[in-house]
Amino acid sequence: MNRLKFFDNTNPLDRQGFRDILVTQRGDVHPYVGHWWPPGHIIGYEHTFVHTIVDFVNACVDGKSVQPTFQDGLMNQRVLEAVEKSAGTRQWFKV
Repeated sequence: MNRLKFFDNTNPLDRQGFRDILVTQRGDVHPYVGHWWPPGHIIGYEHTFVHTIVDFVNACVDGKSVQPTFQDGLMNQRVLEAVEKSAGTRQWFKV
């Protein structure tokens, strides 16, 4: 969950290959890691729920929209439905 396998085919041939990127490596980049442990330690599945509530409460206090929005969720669901249809029919579906 906190490790990304990355292949960059724009690198020279002698440097191509999969690299592991630890997403909590830099506390100044990840928006939540600075609230937990030192860089390099993972943020677990359960921590996403804590930050979801924190983001919601902060948005209410600040009078701002919560991100992601309901519209974002709806669009995500439409993509998932298109993927399911595409897998069953071997055809492209426009979203």
